[in-house]
This record gives sequence, structure tokens and C-alpha cells, in this order.
Amino acid sequence: MEELVDRWVALAGPHTRHIGTELSERYGEPHRRYHTRDHLTAVLDLVDELAGHAETPDVVRLAAWFHDAVYDPERADNEERSARLAARMLADTDLAQQDIDQVVRLVELTTTHSPEDGDTNGQVLCDADLAVLGAEPGQYAAYTAAVREEYAFVPDEFFKAGRAEVLNGLLALPKLFHTPAAHDRFEERARNNIRTELMLLNA
Repeated sequence: MEELVDRWVALAGPHTRHIGTELSERYGEPHRRYHTRDHLTAVLDLVDELAGHAETPDVVRLAAWFHDAVYDPERADNEERSARLAARMLADTDLAQQDIDQVVRLVELTTTHSPEDGDTNGQVLCDADLAVLGAEPGQYAAYTAAVREEYAFVPDEFFKAGRAEVLNGLLALPKLFHTPAAHDRFEERARNNIRTELMLLNA
């Protein structure tokens, strides 16, 4: 946890350590199985890899920290609530208001993962967040199992129907990944993974 908080401090400054600590604690909540510190770290790592594509990489990094800061699988407004949390917490820093507004917008964008063509910041964040879709099959299976654990309160028939709707929506997108590097690396395998999961859900 301290290593993760140190990463926040390197981004936002030592006077904001308390924010990094609270965010790390949020990602460590016991009900989380996929949306954990490991997921946050993976997103941050990929944002670093794709940073050259972003207009303002540090703003994307801040948005990555907040994108799942509020996570309750029984609610449908987690992204909106995470964005509001970002606005409130970042207001107590010396970050420019235009950058805070950009962080809020980026967090809200993870609701749809559909950035505009010219939105390079949004493309980097969305690609980093969805990268697990293009993981090796074993890692993808672990991801789907963790998501199912987070929704353990949902009966199988309803979970399968809801999950299939999400997956079919992803397949319907013209492209899942928007940065050239992520598209080349993940797109084909992601679509194969999603099709395989749909086949297993319908079996």
C-alpha cells in the first residue's frame, strides 16, 4: 500500500499524501475482487506506457486514480460518484480548475469507454481501463471469475443475462481500443476473449 501511496505523492505532491492514502484504502475495500489495488496499478502502468499519446498525461494519471474510487456493485452510478469524489478531493489541492474539470470528465467517460477521435486523454484512460479484455486467456478467466465474485449477490440467470448484454455492447463498438499501440496489442485478442466468454455464458 505504501508503494502505491508513494506513487500518488510523486504525481500530486507530498502535501496531498492524505488523498493518496484514502484512495488506496478505497481500492482495498473487502468487497472488491477485481476493482482492487492490483487493477489500479495495472491501469497506472499502462497509462505510463501510453503517455506519449495523451495531451496531458498527468491529468490522465490523476483520473486513473479516481476512476474506480467509488465502487459498489449494487449501484449503477459508480463512475458519477467517483467523478464527484475527484472534484471534491482535488478542490483542496493547488491543481488548476481546468485540470480538475478534465479529471472529472475523464472519470465520467469510463461509463461508456467511448472517447471522441480527438480526445487523446480519454483514449489513453479508456484503453488502460479495458486492457484486461485483451489479456492472455488464463488472466482473462481470472478477471471474469473476480467480477462474478463481486456480483455474488446476483442469481446466475440474471448475472448471465446482464453480463452478456455488456459483452455484446462491447463487441458492437467499432473498436475497443483507440490508441494505436493498445489497438495493435489488445484488439484482436480482446474480441476473441469476449466471444469465448459469451459462448460459455450461453452454454
